[in-house]
Amino acid sequence: MGDPKYPLFSKDGDITIGAILAIHSKLALSSFEFTQKPQLLSCSSVNLQDFRMVQMMIFAIDEINKNEILLPNISIGYRIYDSCGSRMASMSATMALMNGPEFAAGETCKGGSSIHAIIGEPQSSATVILSRTTGSFKIPVISHSATCECLSNRKYYPSVFRTIASDYHQSRALAYIVKYFGWSWVGAVNSDNDYGNYGMAIFLNITKEEGICVEYSVKFQRTETEKLKIVVNTIKNGTAKVIVAFLTSFEMNNLLDQLSIQNVTGLQVIGVEAWITASSMITPNSFRVLGGSLGFAVKKINIQGFADYVLKAFWETAFPCSQIEKNSSQTELSSSRYQDLLVLKNYNEDVPEQRYASNVYKAVYAVAHSLHSLFKCKENEGCKNNFTIQPQQVVEALKNVNFTAKMGDRVWFDSTGATVAQYEVVNWQQDSDGSIQFKPVGYYDASLPPDQSFVLNTENIIWAGGKLEKPRSVCSESCPPGTRKAAQKGRPVCCYDCIPCAEGEISNETDSNNCMQCPEEYWSNAEKNKCMLKAVEFLSFTEVMGIVLVFFSLFGVGLTAMVAILFYNKKDTPIVKANNSELSFLLLFSLTLWFLCSLTFIGRPTEWSCMLRHTAFGITFVLCISCVLGKTIVVLMAFKATLPGSNVMKCFGPLQQRLSVVSFTLIQVLICVFWLTISPPFPYKNLKYYNEKIILECSLGSTIGFSAVLGYIGLLAVLCFILAFLARTLPDNFNEAKFITFSMLIFCAVWITFIPAYISSPGKFTVAVEIFAILASSFGLLLCIFAPKFYIILLKPEQNTKQHVMGKI
Repeated sequence: MGDPKYPLFSKDGDITIGAILAIHSKLALSSFEFTQKPQLLSCSSVNLQDFRMVQMMIFAIDEINKNEILLPNISIGYRIYDSCGSRMASMSATMALMNGPEFAAGETCKGGSSIHAIIGEPQSSATVILSRTTGSFKIPVISHSATCECLSNRKYYPSVFRTIASDYHQSRALAYIVKYFGWSWVGAVNSDNDYGNYGMAIFLNITKEEGICVEYSVKFQRTETEKLKIVVNTIKNGTAKVIVAFLTSFEMNNLLDQLSIQNVTGLQVIGVEAWITASSMITPNSFRVLGGSLGFAVKKINIQGFADYVLKAFWETAFPCSQIEKNSSQTELSSSRYQDLLVLKNYNEDVPEQRYASNVYKAVYAVAHSLHSLFKCKENEGCKNNFTIQPQQVVEALKNVNFTAKMGDRVWFDSTGATVAQYEVVNWQQDSDGSIQFKPVGYYDASLPPDQSFVLNTENIIWAGGKLEKPRSVCSESCPPGTRKAAQKGRPVCCYDCIPCAEGEISNETDSNNCMQCPEEYWSNAEKNKCMLKAVEFLSFTEVMGIVLVFFSLFGVGLTAMVAILFYNKKDTPIVKANNSELSFLLLFSLTLWFLCSLTFIGRPTEWSCMLRHTAFGITFVLCISCVLGKTIVVLMAFKATLPGSNVMKCFGPLQQRLSVVSFTLIQVLICVFWLTISPPFPYKNLKYYNEKIILECSLGSTIGFSAVLGYIGLLAVLCFILAFLARTLPDNFNEAKFITFSMLIFCAVWITFIPAYISSPGKFTVAVEIFAILASSFGLLLCIFAPKFYIILLKPEQNTKQHVMGKI
């Protein structure tokens, strides 16, 4: 059997609370040569923070023992072991707590534990080891600073409780603070242990949900010096300006040393409660690297009377070197193991900065309240202490603990055995004297509603490098309105290119993932950030093209009127009489309507203008061609009438000529009426031809109706051309048929070439081509039929005789 291991601090009582704390931080290992019995482990280098935890635990127990309401007739004792920050020493202390300090060979277990609860360990990994060792015996373990989310699993750790929140909340809060400041590109480094791995895993999951990208996530243990160098190189070569450090104070110290050696500065570090307020982090070079750091810290709570207790009462009543029982076997121990603690006897300046001490205070009182309920203590009656309390009973009682500590905090354990998350947000700042201060700049309280749980006072924050302006940490700059984000292949989603929206699409917000299609009648502006009404295009009277076409249309009307006036003045001359003056005047009238018809195609299409332009076009064309056809028939009939015994002209006299024109025109009128009745033309917004503008045009309505109108015009034109062609060789000097043939040839050529030009012309040019065809064919008829007569009447009056017209001169 090995030598008995005695606690560093102990006191007997009706109930015993054990504790395992890292009072020292360095362990001197003896050589394991197996030639002699291993000596007791020797520790050095006082860990001030955990020594204050020891003092706080004893302070709380003394308070409870003096309390006449809480456990009035029950005394609480304690046995506090030093783990020296070593897993080996921690395991040894755990076995000593469960078995008692002395256990002789051959003895059997008595079946009951010598302790009822254990407070510790400070670190998560150590607490996992402790709880797995004590778990089989259902001894409750209450940690004041183990925050690993892994300990929330009640299946594996049913008897573990914590007076500190799980890292689940801290990890979420870290992600929230990163998102709050708009940092979408961060680096991450964590301790390669339960504390760091579980905490970082939660953080990484939350960042994915919140759209935050992590450039790298690296980890190391305090003993892995080569891996630490790789981590530092990764940080140096990274582009992220914000680093989330989920490290214990040991790993953070190692990282700080390396960052200082390699002069890595200017990074905005976001820390966790394990190191952000640790006094060990304050070194001459630390502010150069960590100045401006932000992080979450356990709330600082002042326990009344504790600062005075650590100066006097503790050393007089609880310190072993001053109170060693004379008959105890401990008298053999030298007080040398306490010598390094005596240095702190007159020092208490760090007490106000101790943040975990209140958690130890709460843990002791939580055990006391659970025992109070188990012993069925009542005021003025005391407690029923005539039965033995088993540790598993304490576990069940702790689940129902709910009380308010004297500093005002409510203490209770949730379903995972942890308390509610309450953190201060602290900022590393430097005072005028050069000292480093942890300035509170906000808080996170998970018990409050979501919109009130996280509060930051950004005006009081000093950023990395002592700057007053918040640093930027993004993989890609924000995409302005008018662009969308396009992910870069093989890189995180935060790394993207800004692609301008396509024509007709907009994005009206920063960092838009997609561009929105504008509504049908809208189009994107030049900046692609707003949908504008599309420009409506039609052939108007005010534009140059419209003015030119109106000019030629009115010019044609004027020219036709001038010819009509001339013919009217010379109506008694042979050349006018010879060309059937009545049909000529009717043809001139129809040509005037034909010229005017083109004006209906100019201007904004309306329901009435669409019906008018197509019907007027069809009817005036037929009227004109009917007149030309009549003139052609008259010429043919006149030639036949010169033959002996011919009586043809009686069959096609003036009355028949009028009736033929009216009949041909009436048929077209009936076709147009039928067309307008079935499906008339109507204004139509053509959105397909141009994306950026609307072509306002007249839809034909019934294609069959329009085809019938054109077909009838074409039929009359072809008939007129054939008859004129047949009469082209008549013997008169002034052969009307030749001019009609030529005019019909021009007419047909114009309208045949019109078809492909009409189909291929875009927008308003379609209408312009149609007007051009109307004007071209109108001028062709006017000039071909009337220009020769006009020439003779004005310039060659000597030829305006019957003999010349009849070809007898």
